Amino acid sequence: MSEEASSSSKTLEERRAERMKKLHELHLKRNEARTQNHQAVIDESKRDNLPKNWESRKRQADWILQDEAARKDAEEKGLDYDRTKLLNMGALDAQHIARKQKKKNPDPGFSDYEQATIRQYNRNIKGIKPNMDAYEEAKEKLGPAFYGDRNTILHGLVEDKKDAVDKMVEDLEKQIAKRNKYSRRRMHNDDADIDYINERNARFNQKLERFYGEHTRETKLNLERGTAI
Repeated sequence: MSEEASSSSKTLEERRAERMKKLHELHLKRNEARTQNHQAVIDESKRDNLPKNWESRKRQADWILQDEAARKDAEEKGLDYDRTKLLNMGALDAQHIARKQKKKNPDPGFSDYEQATIRQYNRNIKGIKPNMDAYEEAKEKLGPAFYGDRNTILHGLVEDKKDAVDKMVEDLEKQIAKRNKYSRRRMHNDDADIDYINERNARFNQKLERFYGEHTRETKLNLERGTAI
């Protein structure tokens, strides 16, 4: 009887130990789940506080890093990275880049004179490289008169440099030459036949003559001589 009692008591102790072990594992899993849940809440809060375009900016940053690494690797191997990149680029990627560049730099054309003036101004200032040392020197020398107001007399305060004047004249001459190139007046030929009613019709007739004059010259001469059938 004593051996049976001992065997029964040992079985109960083993069962109790197994249950305690399972309970301990459950506690560990619960704590682990609680930690993961808390971390997920923190991560979600961080994502909510990020800018809306953070994902795209991150992809852009990763792409820039990869592109710089590939360029450096190509330079070390003595290869032309831009040429290699174009050779390995697919047609769909090339079309996507072309559409993106066209969307980024659209040509709105002429809308009004104000917008045309703004576009011309932006083109002109692209080539300007300010000398910050000279700027700070003039600012310190002139004091309040540097900014000027309606009571400030600038004559005699600032002396224009010859290089700056020459650069301005050169830029103006370029603008005049470019303007004359696209807006030159057509020369009128007094000896030419008047076969038009206005300038627009004259240009249209010139196009017709350029493309079909060779084939219609004989017919026109017959009409003028009155010998056409």
